[in-house]
Amino acid sequence: MTQVKSRGFTIIELMLSMTFLAMLMLVIALTTIQISNIYNKGVTLREVNQAGRSVSASLQRSIATAVPFNVTPSVGAPSTSQYVVRGDGGRLCLGNYTYAWTYGANITGGTQSLNKYTVGGAAVRFAKIADPGASLCKGNPGTIDAAQASELLTSGDRDLVVQSFTIQQTASEPLTGEALYAISMVIGTSDTTQLLADKSACKPPSGLSGVDNYCSVNRFDIIAHAGNTVQ
Repeated sequence: MTQVKSRGFTIIELMLSMTFLAMLMLVIALTTIQISNIYNKGVTLREVNQAGRSVSASLQRSIATAVPFNVTPSVGAPSTSQYVVRGDGGRLCLGNYTYAWTYGANITGGTQSLNKYTVGGAAVRFAKIADPGASLCKGNPGTIDAAQASELLTSGDRDLVVQSFTIQQTASEPLTGEALYAISMVIGTSDTTQLLADKSACKPPSGLSGVDNYCSVNRFDIIAHAGNTVQ
């Protein structure tokens, strides 16, 4: 009668198997991390683009119902301008509504002086405020009532802010009372350590600090058409 002998794995075979399993798990972990990074980057880009489109649409609607207005930059002294410019932010008064914003570096640095809420003194991020008569751009602009304001940017996980904002009149028609305005604004995440010095874009990968998957900046250029009613 023939006896069958059973043979187990050798130490070398076990070590090779464990090495293979370890390498497989490492590949799976790296792939998962890469997918997660791509997903987070995509979510950040999407939120910045959605916020930019929302702000752009709101500005265009409000300007469409306004009469032509003076956008010669004013530093806050009594002026006929409805565009107030300061180093830490600005305001654009359109008659029924005023838009007020604080630049990202001033929000995170706590150095804002122009746009604060009446209660608590928190910085206005980018808000649309009910302001009949454009009083928030007249004389020495005061604080803003939070009850009259609606924030258009969020301070959630992505912490979106305005990095720059400019507006200029490009054309006007005195007979019809119409005017065109060109608006350029940069919206993005607020972590300045991940941005170029001019805040126009994220640093290249070699110069990034922190988690670059949560860095995104985009420039939005829009044309807004003021209504056909003269003052």
